[in-house]
Amino acid sequence: MWNNVRQLNLAANALYALLAVALLAAGGFWLMQRPAFALHTIAIGGDTEHINAPTVRASVVGHLKGNFFTVDLDSARQAFEQMPWVRRASVRRVWPNALAVTLEEYKPLGTWGTDQLVSVDGELFTANQGELDQDLPSFDGPNGTEKEVVARYFEFKKWLAPLGGTPDEVTLSPRYAWTVKLSNGTQIEYGRERNPQTLAERSQRLTAAWAALTARWGKDIEYADLRYPNGFAIRAAGMRFIGNATAGKPAAK
Repeated sequence: MWNNVRQLNLAANALYALLAVALLAAGGFWLMQRPAFALHTIAIGGDTEHINAPTVRASVVGHLKGNFFTVDLDSARQAFEQMPWVRRASVRRVWPNALAVTLEEYKPLGTWGTDQLVSVDGELFTANQGELDQDLPSFDGPNGTEKEVVARYFEFKKWLAPLGGTPDEVTLSPRYAWTVKLSNGTQIEYGRERNPQTLAERSQRLTAAWAALTARWGKDIEYADLRYPNGFAIRAAGMRFIGNATAGKPAAK
């Protein structure tokens, strides 16, 4: 090889190339560590109704490691998504020393159980309920039924509109029986669903008779039990009325 000029030239060129790559890598590493690329700014956009600078500093800033070049965007995204109210976050670099963050907040529909909130999409999340600017309906049900309860809430709201109230509470018991309490004070026992039409049919049975019921017993109807096969029972001002004389016993709860 030492007598072969061509091979010597090729070897020298390879060494020069390796040296150039090493120098470029060292220069790049040196440049990446310059203070000019330390993260100085986090620009937050999107849904920020419940997000503020103190919350970001307390929840996220301490979790951001590295600079413009080395920060892990996926870890940064996860840190933002751990903040209360945040449903989804996207993070990108902005030259030369900033991050741009777009947030999507949960849209609260109601409270769930004793200490959680449920969104309009039927997703549970935890946040400071003192930050709510209005009273929300109350929901509860077995684990994993959040989406079903939220979907039923919107159906109950539509079905029961003729009663002059909106659902304040929707509860699905551990035995999967439905109870609804309206804003006008009426509590409605639906019982369990026997088929996909059960709840709609029981609602229609009550709303069809509502005008006659309130004309006879007044609007202060406290309780309606719709679990009877062919009728229902109500309680108003201490009186009890069976909606259908042949209703018989209520269906299984």
